[in-house]
Amino acid sequence: MRIVKEAAERRNEILDVAERLFCTNGYDNTSTNDILAEIGIARGTLYYYFKNKEDILDAMIDRILDEIIRKARNIALNESISVLERLTQTVLAANVDTKTSDMILEQVHKPQNALMHAKMQEKLLSQLVPLFVKIIEDGISQNLMYTDYPEDTIQMLLLYSYFVFDDSIEYSADVKKRKVLAFISNVEVLLHMEKGSLREAMLPMFYKK
Repeated sequence: MRIVKEAAERRNEILDVAERLFCTNGYDNTSTNDILAEIGIARGTLYYYFKNKEDILDAMIDRILDEIIRKARNIALNESISVLERLTQTVLAANVDTKTSDMILEQVHKPQNALMHAKMQEKLLSQLVPLFVKIIEDGISQNLMYTDYPEDTIQMLLLYSYFVFDDSIEYSADVKKRKVLAFISNVEVLLHMEKGSLREAMLPMFYKK
């Protein structure tokens, strides 16, 4: 058990150092030699945990996604707060929004990393959809919303949001505002919610400072 723990700690240590170097110097400008020099380990030790630099990035993505899903789950299943708060806060928790994640998103948006991008979205969808379905079911039981197809509705909304609010697509301020308002309005329509009931809660999350 101790050996397993030590191995996990060493693996995370390598990821921590690589993450810092990737964010400071850029992914393309960081080599495995840089990581080895910074952490002070033998090349064989690095390759015991990771096949190459791309494998390190892949593991970094998994670690970030696991943390996003953990935070989203804690909020989505917290029935001590209102359904609308859970819905909004779970959406916020599901956002990838850190310096590290910005660096990772820059990499996965590159054409040569399309498979990595698809894998990232697939993992998020498979883990987040059941959490949002639980929120919708609780909202239905409280007569706040209604749909015969909670899972399909959430899948459509999440996929739409990934496309419309993809950081690799630049919109003017007016276009972004229109798309945000359209998204919120469509959530209300698809969930048969009172018009305007989500606007005040959701608008701020698209314009965080």
